[in-house]
Amino acid sequence: MEKTALAAAERAALTALLDDPSPAVRRALRERFAKLGESAGAMLREVAAGGDRALARHALEFIEELGLCDPVAEFRAYIRGRRYDLETGSLLLARIANPRLDDAACRSQLDAMAARCRELIAEPSSTREKCRALNRVLFHEWGFHGNTENYTDPRNSFLDQVLERRTGLPISLSVIYLLVAGRAGLELEPVGLPGHFLVGCFADGLPFFVDAFEGGVFRGAADVLDALTQRPGGLRPSDLAPTSVAEVLCRSCRNLARHYEASLDPDRARIFAGLVGEFEATHSSQQA
Repeated sequence: MEKTALAAAERAALTALLDDPSPAVRRALRERFAKLGESAGAMLREVAAGGDRALARHALEFIEELGLCDPVAEFRAYIRGRRYDLETGSLLLARIANPRLDDAACRSQLDAMAARCRELIAEPSSTREKCRALNRVLFHEWGFHGNTENYTDPRNSFLDQVLERRTGLPISLSVIYLLVAGRAGLELEPVGLPGHFLVGCFADGLPFFVDAFEGGVFRGAADVLDALTQRPGGLRPSDLAPTSVAEVLCRSCRNLARHYEASLDPDRARIFAGLVGEFEATHSSQQA
Protein backbone atom coordinates (compact mmCIF):
# COMPACT_ATOMS: atom_id res chain seq x y z
CA MET A 1 0.00 0.00 0.00
CA GLU A 2 1.42 3.35 -1.06
CA LYS A 3 2.13 5.87 1.69
CA THR A 4 1.39 9.35 0.42
CA ALA A 5 1.40 12.55 2.49
CA LEU A 6 -2.03 14.10 2.96
CA ALA A 7 -2.00 17.87 2.41
CA ALA A 8 -4.44 20.07 4.33
CA ALA A 9 -6.38 21.08 1.23
CA GLU A 10 -6.87 17.49 0.09
CA ARG A 11 -7.76 16.43 3.62
CA ALA A 12 -10.53 19.04 3.73
CA ALA A 13 -11.79 18.01 0.29
CA LEU A 14 -11.85 14.31 1.16
CA THR A 15 -13.63 14.99 4.45
CA ALA A 16 -16.29 17.04 2.67
CA LEU A 17 -17.00 14.11 0.32
CA LEU A 18 -17.38 11.44 3.00
CA ASP A 19 -21.17 11.69 3.08
CA ASP A 20 -21.62 11.97 -0.69
CA PRO A 21 -24.10 9.22 -1.69
CA SER A 22 -22.82 8.90 -5.28
CA PRO A 23 -21.41 5.41 -5.94
CA ALA A 24 -18.82 6.93 -8.29
CA VAL A 25 -17.64 9.36 -5.59
CA ARG A 26 -17.44 6.61 -2.98
CA ARG A 27 -15.49 4.39 -5.38
CA ALA A 28 -13.04 7.23 -6.07
CA LEU A 29 -12.67 7.87 -2.34
CA ARG A 30 -11.90 4.19 -1.66
CA GLU A 31 -9.24 4.21 -4.37
CA ARG A 32 -7.65 7.38 -3.03
CA PHE A 33 -7.73 6.19 0.58
CA ALA A 34 -6.12 2.90 -0.48
CA LYS A 35 -3.25 4.82 -2.11
CA LEU A 36 -2.83 7.10 0.90
CA GLY A 37 -2.60 4.16 3.28
CA GLU A 38 -2.01 5.08 6.91
CA SER A 39 -2.31 8.81 6.18
CA ALA A 40 -5.91 8.13 5.21
CA GLY A 41 -6.37 5.89 8.23
CA ALA A 42 -5.22 8.65 10.58
CA MET A 43 -7.52 11.17 8.92
CA LEU A 44 -10.52 8.84 8.99
CA ARG A 45 -9.94 7.91 12.62
CA GLU A 46 -9.87 11.58 13.58
CA VAL A 47 -13.15 12.20 11.73
CA ALA A 48 -14.63 9.11 13.37
CA ALA A 49 -13.74 10.56 16.78
CA GLY A 50 -15.19 13.98 15.96
CA GLY A 51 -18.51 15.50 16.92
CA ASP A 52 -20.21 15.18 13.51
CA ARG A 53 -22.06 11.85 13.87
CA ALA A 54 -22.97 11.56 10.19
CA LEU A 55 -19.39 12.03 9.01
CA ALA A 56 -18.13 9.79 11.83
CA ARG A 57 -20.39 6.97 10.60
CA HIS A 58 -19.12 7.28 7.03
CA ALA A 59 -15.51 7.47 8.19
CA LEU A 60 -15.94 4.25 10.16
CA GLU A 61 -17.43 2.54 7.09
CA PHE A 62 -14.35 3.41 5.01
CA ILE A 63 -12.03 2.36 7.83
CA GLU A 64 -13.66 -1.07 7.97
CA GLU A 65 -13.88 -1.52 4.19
CA LEU A 66 -10.20 -0.73 3.72
CA GLY A 67 -8.91 -2.67 6.70
CA LEU A 68 -7.62 0.50 8.37
CA CYS A 69 -9.38 -0.24 11.64
CA ASP A 70 -7.35 0.48 14.78
CA PRO A 71 -9.93 0.96 17.55
CA VAL A 72 -7.36 1.89 20.19
CA ALA A 73 -5.87 4.56 17.93
CA GLU A 74 -9.38 5.81 17.13
CA PHE A 75 -10.17 6.15 20.81
CA ARG A 76 -6.86 7.89 21.51
CA ALA A 77 -7.65 10.38 18.74
CA TYR A 78 -11.07 10.90 20.29
CA ILE A 79 -9.50 11.61 23.69
CA ARG A 80 -7.06 14.11 22.23
CA GLY A 81 -9.82 15.83 20.24
CA ARG A 82 -11.57 16.89 23.50
CA ARG A 83 -14.96 17.02 21.76
CA TYR A 84 -16.70 14.52 23.98
CA ASP A 85 -20.14 13.05 23.47
CA LEU A 86 -21.32 10.27 25.76
CA GLU A 87 -22.84 8.13 23.01
CA THR A 88 -19.98 8.46 20.52
CA GLY A 89 -17.38 7.89 23.20
CA SER A 90 -19.17 4.84 24.60
CA LEU A 91 -19.44 3.26 21.15
CA LEU A 92 -15.78 3.95 20.36
CA LEU A 93 -14.78 2.42 23.68
CA ALA A 94 -16.87 -0.69 22.96
CA ARG A 95 -15.28 -0.96 19.52
CA ILE A 96 -11.92 -1.72 21.18
CA ALA A 97 -13.31 -5.07 22.32
CA ASN A 98 -15.51 -5.56 19.26
CA PRO A 99 -14.03 -3.93 16.13
CA ARG A 100 -17.04 -5.05 14.07
CA LEU A 101 -19.51 -3.45 16.45
CA ASP A 102 -22.74 -2.39 14.74
CA ASP A 103 -23.28 1.21 15.86
CA ALA A 104 -26.65 1.39 14.11
CA ALA A 105 -27.94 -1.68 15.96
CA CYS A 106 -26.96 -0.19 19.33
CA ARG A 107 -28.60 3.12 18.49
CA SER A 108 -31.70 1.32 17.26
CA GLN A 109 -32.13 -0.39 20.63
CA LEU A 110 -31.74 2.92 22.45
CA ASP A 111 -34.24 4.50 20.06
CA ALA A 112 -36.75 1.70 20.69
CA MET A 113 -36.53 2.08 24.46
CA ALA A 114 -36.92 5.84 24.21
CA ALA A 115 -39.93 5.49 21.90
CA ARG A 116 -41.59 3.20 24.45
CA CYS A 117 -40.84 5.73 27.21
CA ARG A 118 -42.48 8.49 25.19
CA GLU A 119 -45.57 6.30 24.81
CA LEU A 120 -45.85 6.08 28.60
CA ILE A 121 -45.18 9.74 29.41
CA ALA A 122 -48.31 11.86 29.59
CA GLU A 123 -47.61 15.58 29.53
CA PRO A 124 -47.44 17.59 31.63
CA SER A 125 -45.25 15.33 33.77
CA SER A 126 -42.52 16.07 36.28
CA THR A 127 -39.03 14.73 35.73
CA ARG A 128 -39.59 12.28 38.55
CA GLU A 129 -42.72 10.94 36.83
CA LYS A 130 -40.81 10.63 33.55
CA CYS A 131 -38.04 8.73 35.32
CA ARG A 132 -40.66 6.31 36.64
CA ALA A 133 -41.59 5.61 33.02
CA LEU A 134 -37.93 5.03 32.17
CA ASN A 135 -37.62 2.68 35.13
CA ARG A 136 -40.61 0.66 33.93
CA VAL A 137 -39.18 0.35 30.42
CA LEU A 138 -35.54 -0.33 31.25
CA PHE A 139 -35.78 -2.45 34.38
CA HIS A 140 -39.15 -4.18 34.06
CA GLU A 141 -39.93 -4.45 30.36
CA TRP A 142 -36.35 -4.81 29.07
CA GLY A 143 -34.93 -6.42 32.20
CA PHE A 144 -31.74 -4.45 32.75
CA HIS A 145 -30.12 -5.22 36.10
CA GLY A 146 -26.86 -4.90 37.98
CA ASN A 147 -24.43 -7.77 37.54
CA THR A 148 -23.80 -8.71 41.16
CA GLU A 149 -22.67 -12.27 40.38
CA ASN A 150 -19.87 -11.42 37.93
CA TYR A 151 -19.14 -7.81 38.75
CA THR A 152 -15.60 -7.82 37.33
CA ASP A 153 -16.55 -9.34 33.96
CA PRO A 154 -15.15 -6.81 31.43
CA ARG A 155 -18.28 -7.22 29.30
CA ASN A 156 -20.13 -5.24 31.98
CA SER A 157 -18.39 -2.08 30.75
CA PHE A 158 -19.05 -2.21 26.99
CA LEU A 159 -22.21 -0.56 25.68
CA ASP A 160 -23.02 -3.19 23.06
CA GLN A 161 -22.52 -6.05 25.52
CA VAL A 162 -24.65 -4.41 28.21
CA LEU A 163 -27.41 -3.84 25.65
CA GLU A 164 -27.20 -7.47 24.52
CA ARG A 165 -26.89 -9.10 27.94
CA ARG A 166 -29.10 -6.56 29.82
CA THR A 167 -26.65 -6.45 32.73
CA GLY A 168 -23.73 -4.29 33.70
CA LEU A 169 -22.03 -2.02 36.22
CA PRO A 170 -23.46 1.09 37.90
CA ILE A 171 -21.63 3.28 35.39
CA SER A 172 -22.59 1.37 32.23
CA LEU A 173 -26.25 1.04 33.28
CA SER A 174 -26.25 4.75 34.10
CA VAL A 175 -24.88 5.51 30.62
CA ILE A 176 -27.74 3.57 29.02
CA TYR A 177 -30.23 5.35 31.28
CA LEU A 178 -28.81 8.73 30.22
CA LEU A 179 -28.81 7.89 26.50
CA VAL A 180 -32.43 6.75 26.62
CA ALA A 181 -33.42 9.72 28.79
CA GLY A 182 -31.87 12.17 26.34
CA ARG A 183 -33.86 10.66 23.49
CA ALA A 184 -37.02 10.90 25.58
CA GLY A 185 -36.45 14.59 26.31
CA LEU A 186 -35.15 14.39 29.89
CA GLU A 187 -32.23 16.50 31.08
CA LEU A 188 -30.29 14.21 33.40
CA GLU A 189 -26.62 14.11 34.38
CA PRO A 190 -24.00 11.46 35.22
CA VAL A 191 -22.88 11.57 38.85
CA GLY A 192 -19.69 9.69 39.67
CA LEU A 193 -19.45 9.04 43.40
CA PRO A 194 -16.49 7.38 45.07
CA GLY A 195 -17.20 3.67 44.61
CA HIS A 196 -20.59 4.08 42.95
CA PHE A 197 -22.33 5.79 40.03
CA LEU A 198 -25.77 7.42 39.79
CA VAL A 199 -27.93 9.42 37.42
CA GLY A 200 -28.74 12.88 38.72
CA CYS A 201 -31.71 15.16 38.11
CA PHE A 202 -31.10 18.82 38.89
CA ALA A 203 -34.00 20.32 36.92
CA ASP A 204 -36.98 20.30 39.31
CA GLY A 205 -36.27 21.92 42.66
CA LEU A 206 -34.41 19.63 45.04
CA PRO A 207 -32.12 17.24 43.13
CA PHE A 208 -32.73 13.53 43.24
CA PHE A 209 -30.70 10.58 42.00
CA VAL A 210 -31.52 7.33 40.20
CA ASP A 211 -29.58 4.18 41.07
CA ALA A 212 -29.59 2.23 37.80
CA PHE A 213 -27.65 -0.63 39.38
CA GLU A 214 -30.45 -1.10 41.92
CA GLY A 215 -33.30 -1.14 39.41
CA GLY A 216 -33.89 2.61 39.29
CA VAL A 217 -34.33 3.34 43.01
CA PHE A 218 -34.77 7.08 43.66
CA ARG A 219 -32.53 8.65 46.28
CA GLY A 220 -32.41 12.14 47.73
CA ALA A 221 -29.10 13.93 48.34
CA ALA A 222 -29.29 13.21 52.08
CA ASP A 223 -29.95 9.52 51.40
CA VAL A 224 -26.89 9.27 49.16
CA LEU A 225 -24.67 11.09 51.64
CA ASP A 226 -25.89 8.94 54.53
CA ALA A 227 -25.41 5.71 52.58
CA LEU A 228 -21.85 6.51 51.57
CA THR A 229 -20.44 8.31 54.62
CA GLN A 230 -18.99 5.03 55.89
CA ARG A 231 -16.84 4.59 52.80
CA PRO A 232 -13.07 5.22 53.14
CA GLY A 233 -12.37 8.92 52.74
CA GLY A 234 -16.00 9.87 53.35
CA LEU A 235 -18.19 11.82 50.95
CA ARG A 236 -18.54 15.56 50.38
CA PRO A 237 -21.65 17.36 49.05
CA SER A 238 -19.55 18.39 46.04
CA ASP A 239 -19.28 14.70 45.10
CA LEU A 240 -22.97 14.88 44.10
CA ALA A 241 -22.22 17.36 41.31
CA PRO A 242 -22.49 16.24 37.65
CA THR A 243 -19.51 14.37 36.22
CA SER A 244 -17.99 15.34 32.86
CA VAL A 245 -18.24 12.97 29.89
CA ALA A 246 -14.43 12.78 29.86
CA GLU A 247 -14.38 11.49 33.42
CA VAL A 248 -17.21 9.01 32.74
CA LEU A 249 -15.19 7.48 29.90
CA CYS A 250 -11.92 7.64 31.82
CA ARG A 251 -13.55 5.92 34.78
CA SER A 252 -14.82 3.17 32.47
CA CYS A 253 -11.25 2.66 31.27
CA ARG A 254 -10.03 2.46 34.88
CA ASN A 255 -12.63 -0.20 35.60
CA LEU A 256 -11.60 -2.16 32.52
CA ALA A 257 -7.92 -2.00 33.44
CA ARG A 258 -8.72 -3.44 36.87
CA HIS A 259 -11.16 -6.03 35.60
CA TYR A 260 -8.89 -7.33 32.84
CA GLU A 261 -6.13 -7.57 35.45
CA ALA A 262 -8.48 -9.61 37.63
CA SER A 263 -9.28 -11.76 34.59
CA LEU A 264 -5.56 -12.47 34.13
CA ASP A 265 -5.43 -10.59 30.83
CA PRO A 266 -2.51 -8.20 31.39
CA ASP A 267 -2.23 -7.18 27.73
CA ARG A 268 -5.74 -5.76 27.64
CA ALA A 269 -5.31 -4.33 31.13
CA ARG A 270 -2.33 -2.34 29.83
CA ILE A 271 -4.35 -1.03 26.88
CA PHE A 272 -7.00 0.48 29.13
CA ALA A 273 -4.49 1.70 31.70
CA GLY A 274 -2.77 3.47 28.81
CA LEU A 275 -6.06 5.12 27.83
CA VAL A 276 -6.50 6.35 31.40
CA GLY A 277 -3.04 7.89 31.08
CA GLU A 278 -4.09 9.46 27.78
CA PHE A 279 -7.09 11.13 29.44
CA GLU A 280 -4.95 12.37 32.31
CA ALA A 281 -2.22 13.73 30.03
CA THR A 282 -4.74 15.41 27.71
CA HIS A 283 -6.55 17.19 30.50
CA SER A 284 -3.47 18.12 32.51
CA SER A 285 -2.10 19.80 29.36
CA GLN A 286 -5.44 21.57 28.91
CA GLN A 287 -5.23 23.01 32.43
CA ALA A 288 -1.57 24.05 32.12
